[in-house]
Amino acid sequence: GVIMYVMLCGYPPFFGETDQEVLSKVRLGTFTFAAADWKNVSEDAKNLIRMLLKMNPRERYTAEQALNHEWIKNKAPAAKNISLQSNFVDNLRGFRSQNKLKKAALHIIAGQLNEDQIKNLREVFQALDGNGDGLLTAAEMKTGLAKAGLKEVPPDLQQILEDVDSDGSGVIDYTEFLAATLDKRSYLQEDVCWSAFRLFDKNGDGKISQQELRMVLASDEVESMAGAKAIAELMKEIDNNGDGVIDFEEFMEMMKGNKVG
Repeated sequence: GVIMYVMLCGYPPFFGETDQEVLSKVRLGTFTFAAADWKNVSEDAKNLIRMLLKMNPRERYTAEQALNHEWIKNKAPAAKNISLQSNFVDNLRGFRSQNKLKKAALHIIAGQLNEDQIKNLREVFQALDGNGDGLLTAAEMKTGLAKAGLKEVPPDLQQILEDVDSDGSGVIDYTEFLAATLDKRSYLQEDVCWSAFRLFDKNGDGKISQQELRMVLASDEVESMAGAKAIAELMKEIDNNGDGVIDFEEFMEMMKGNKVG
């Protein structure tokens, strides 16, 4: 049931910031189908998930019952032919509003996630990449969005693509695409964010100084996303306690979206 839920929406039914939060939700056994993520999923698919996630083992479907369910036997008969999540363009647009450190962190995280975590996004990228060269042009994006059933191409699509194109090459490569479309639940895991934070924390003292911020944002790893004069403002924006450095707690607050700019 949990695996089926994740396969259809991209995140687990019992979600929490910590293991303790997750376990407490598992014990309660309550979950929902968020309308934004599930509106294109058929009712028979949801019904099978409900039967597989019953708290009481006596009420829960057996493997045999699951295999005989309409959704399995008839190969998702009521499924809609839609390959893009409804919030796909919103995620791309939202990436524009993130500060440069968060964009840099998302690039690093995108490069570290395993194939299982990004399988859906990889398939979307491949579907949009018409000529298979590993790069997305504005024309390919427009064609792909139209094929996916998006009736109106967003008027600001060109500007969205320019903001996602962090290296200014005129096209979007795979890592840029992942960084801009990652689901929040994928990148808000503490171990994933800690890996990015450690890369920024050059001297390993558990804090990102203004000098380290300058080094990171001007390095080849994140394709030079900030000018020197913007560093001080960026530091001030993220440094909540005003001590002149960014600790991991402040870094996580930024990643959660409590501060964007």
